[in-house]
Amino acid sequence: MKSLKVLFFGTPEFAATSLEAIHLSHHQIVGAVTAPDKASGRGQKISQSAVKIYAVENNIPVFQPEKLRNEDFLAEVQKLNADIFVVVAFRMMPKILFEIPEKGTFNLHASLLPQYRGAAPINFAIINGEKETGATTFFINEKIDEGNILLQDRLNIAENENAGELHDRLMVLGANLIVKTLDGIAENSIVEKPQPDADEIKGAFKIYKEQTKIDWNLNSKTIHQFILGMSPYPAAFTEMKLNNEVKTLKIFGGTFEIKAHQKNPGNLKIEKSDFYFYTKDGIYRPESLQLQGKKRMSVKDFLNGFQNFEGISEA
Repeated sequence: MKSLKVLFFGTPEFAATSLEAIHLSHHQIVGAVTAPDKASGRGQKISQSAVKIYAVENNIPVFQPEKLRNEDFLAEVQKLNADIFVVVAFRMMPKILFEIPEKGTFNLHASLLPQYRGAAPINFAIINGEKETGATTFFINEKIDEGNILLQDRLNIAENENAGELHDRLMVLGANLIVKTLDGIAENSIVEKPQPDADEIKGAFKIYKEQTKIDWNLNSKTIHQFILGMSPYPAAFTEMKLNNEVKTLKIFGGTFEIKAHQKNPGNLKIEKSDFYFYTKDGIYRPESLQLQGKKRMSVKDFLNGFQNFEGISEA
């Protein structure tokens, strides 16, 4: 089987898993391009991307340009003489870069394109209660996530699966799909296809903190899917009063019950053995949560932390 020389572009763990899959295949990695090191945390400790860590451990040359149009960087890339570029969870690439390799540049996207174009396809597949998702490899062009499709692989979404769990399964599925795509391109056995037309294109825009607040006026099932879709990151939150101080409460999962009530949505019921919020059509019981300033814990441990509940109410 023919081998391709690959220049890899990516940053997080999701990308590092794909880098590993290529490295373990018969294809040759000539370099890995990733984000510059950055200071993070209270001590401003310098952190390296997951892609850089894997590349260094496996003697793969690493490139960390601040700007992808930098002339010195582009010259270095040209010298590598890669057959193809592979992109996973990276920033937008300029045309001057993605047009360099003879066989083009392809990207891995964690959805069945054209659905869920954008930065958060895994989150929105869960939020919208999809039963199926998958991964797509496609040639990059100047429009975001709109290039010609190479291969797709499908994956069923389990009931009550959260975004983190789906992320981990798609990470493996996607890595295998990348190697299949490289094999197919090397053997000239893949016919690229324009993305199909769809009556409704569901987007997956970047999620900002203010969009992660729970709206208790919605029905219980919608709230449940929203919490799962935000778990474990960026995490859905609500607010509650603790001794007259408003605190953020992140909720990572729970159960819901449809039942008639006369309470306002968002009202809180809390006692030693039970803790739930009223929704439009029932109640939602958190099972895993994190109070502002505390570690993540089970609801049992959360309730055990209070001597009494008189100072606790909805915000």
